[in-house]
Amino acid sequence: MTHHDFVVRTAQGAVRGRRLDDHAVFLAIPYAAPPIGAGRFAAPQPHDPWEGVRDATRPGPTAPQGPRRLGALEMHPYFGPGWVRGADYLTVNVWTPTTAPPGAPVMVFVHGGGFVAGANRSPLYDGARFARDGVVLVTVNYRLGIPGFLDLPGAPANRGLLDVIEALRWVRRNIGAFGGDPGNVTLFGQSAGATLTGAVLADETAEGLLRRAIVQSGSGRGAFTPEQAGRVAEAAAAALGVAPRAADFAEVGDERLVEIMPALSGVDLRTATDGDPLLGLSPFGVVLDRQPADTVAAGQGAAVDLLIGTNTEEANLYLAPFGALATATAHDVEATAALFRSDPAEYAAALRRSRPAATDGELRSALMSEALFAAGSRDLADAHAALPGSRTFRYEFAWRSPALGGELGSAHTVELPFVFDTTDLPGLRGPTALLGPEAPPEGLAARTHAAWIAFATTGDPGWTPYEAPHGAVMRIAEDWTVVPDADLPTPSPLSDPHRTSGTTDAWSRLMRGCR
Repeated sequence: MTHHDFVVRTAQGAVRGRRLDDHAVFLAIPYAAPPIGAGRFAAPQPHDPWEGVRDATRPGPTAPQGPRRLGALEMHPYFGPGWVRGADYLTVNVWTPTTAPPGAPVMVFVHGGGFVAGANRSPLYDGARFARDGVVLVTVNYRLGIPGFLDLPGAPANRGLLDVIEALRWVRRNIGAFGGDPGNVTLFGQSAGATLTGAVLADETAEGLLRRAIVQSGSGRGAFTPEQAGRVAEAAAAALGVAPRAADFAEVGDERLVEIMPALSGVDLRTATDGDPLLGLSPFGVVLDRQPADTVAAGQGAAVDLLIGTNTEEANLYLAPFGALATATAHDVEATAALFRSDPAEYAAALRRSRPAATDGELRSALMSEALFAAGSRDLADAHAALPGSRTFRYEFAWRSPALGGELGSAHTVELPFVFDTTDLPGLRGPTALLGPEAPPEGLAARTHAAWIAFATTGDPGWTPYEAPHGAVMRIAEDWTVVPDADLPTPSPLSDPHRTSGTTDAWSRLMRGCR
């Protein structure tokens, strides 16, 4: 493989990347000014122009964040290097084909990590295979944790979301210089990044910045209410010994802001009308007066094609690495149902009747998967599909990873190496690695990767569009099968008007371990 310098001029100045045989890669290109001091709690600002040619051949710094582990599962390819110090971290990485004509489809990826961890430089998000296949791939860093999402008087809300929208504006202005078509941009994200993608879809200020969106294991009902966010802000202020105002937080250094994060994990977010949409997984997320699914139902986002889906056993990621899948009891199942139902015993019993062969661990995982991802994704899909002129596609990723003795299964994040066609990464193989000790099915990554590219290119991933309710869903595994939504193995809909988010000590301990 040959390497050469490759220079592209952006609106702020020229950048030098590396040109390989069939693509070029540019790392750590700023899309906004470094968020320092009071700027950490302001909307993203333009980056100063630079003289000469800026080096874009080495990975850049990442957003301030604490260490992140998931029990026995090796997740470095997902979370990346952690906090790599440096103020200039509001950056994008760009992979672009060098053997294709200009005007390539553009895909912009938003990483996950519970709104508190992760980076665009994580090994899983290598965009070389996208560029090889004719796509300009952009990966985005955004503010995390307190600077990104703590709701504070005197600061704009959802600063991490504002960063993603600013990155899309950068793409609109600059991607043509990298060979991309600024009129054919697909925003896609996973987990927290998927919830952010849904929030962009529902944000009128982002109109015209994207043509398509892919929501991988997110939720159209994952937003905190302002009241809930206020409780997190009060807890953070108490931990710091300051007032819950942006001006006071601006005086606190990043190290201290990261240091207090564990103190926020036990905040009770139950209100008279709302439960905790993240079930204690993270005290941070987008903060909205209305859930994205409801905003889309009212008409926002009809012009953006949507591909949306979840994995069959999402919550196995939060149970299996801690041994909690095998040791779950009937009490654990009911306690999990109590996180979001006012009738937990009845709900758990109904689920057990519908799955008589399931273990308590499998039932607990199903309940969590439904509440965290599946229900909110269905609602967003239904809302979008009902809009005149919209195009909606759904999938369920069902391939089961043999990791952790076969317990991991089709858990949260397992689809990512197939989407990026990076299943050959060394860190993904092994008994405690995401894909397990055996090679995944031959051709599954190529087909999944190709479907995502087909959707980004034409708006059609290769199967029947979804029509609400109970329309076609592509089940992705060794075999690809279109099934009606009604046939998917989900618990009964979360239609309880008196849902609650009561917590248990055991659950709080588990969620602290997940961090």
